[in-house]
Amino acid sequence: MTMPKNLLLVRHGESEGNVANARSRQGDDSDFQREFLDRHSSGFRLTDKGQEQARIAGDWIKENIGTDFFRYYASEYTRAIETAYLLNLPDENWFVDFYLRERDWGKLDVMTDHQRKLLYAQELHQREIDRFYWSPPEGESMANLCRRLDRILGTLHRECSGKNVIIVCHGEVMWALRVRLERMLQGRYKELDESRHPFDRMHNCQILHYTRINQDTGEMGPYMDWMRSICPWDTRLSRNTWEKVERKTFSNEELRLLVEQHPRLIAK
Repeated sequence: MTMPKNLLLVRHGESEGNVANARSRQGDDSDFQREFLDRHSSGFRLTDKGQEQARIAGDWIKENIGTDFFRYYASEYTRAIETAYLLNLPDENWFVDFYLRERDWGKLDVMTDHQRKLLYAQELHQREIDRFYWSPPEGESMANLCRRLDRILGTLHRECSGKNVIIVCHGEVMWALRVRLERMLQGRYKELDESRHPFDRMHNCQILHYTRINQDTGEMGPYMDWMRSICPWDTRLSRNTWEKVERKTFSNEELRLLVEQHPRLIAK
């Protein structure tokens, strides 16, 4: 058994939570009314813009990839389900899976930016030290998210070998899948996570397309060694070209250099 021939990852469109948090970071907490605070983030709907992004993404998929999907997966969160049906793919038969839910942000989930900084300053400082292994209070680290998503990858390997698969999910879920599929080191993840370049962001309705088809020769390989990243509603925000996935291995000397990035503080 092998992995799918093509794997399409699609982030949900702009959601109510995306808008509320963006405004809060600008000092506007007006969206955080009681009704909003009393709802779990899994129930956030798409905005008008998010719905339009999903329709555009669906059109892009149909025009550039096609609709021959063996398996359709969506996160159980409302914003992903809404995105999935708005893609308007024909012959769809969606599996809704709670393993694809967004990363659990625990006590930091539905909260204004000011409250987070006021109540959890020390925890947020720890996040700056290490973004990959850090967990929000009562939440989930990126490392644990990767472990959770290994169940999804195992299912793809077992049930979707050589097929085409589409998954509609969340930004941090897509980052975790990138980490696992590309065997990304935590240092590289931190570098990309801190980057403000639009090509390094996971925009709403961003599409990551992995394939086993060699883009130089057209031959089918054993691994998903090629990936392209597309933001279909504004392609200026994404690279839009195929890139070879490099899963690095290390010589002894390269391992030593990795170690030397961290000065030893206690010698004896």
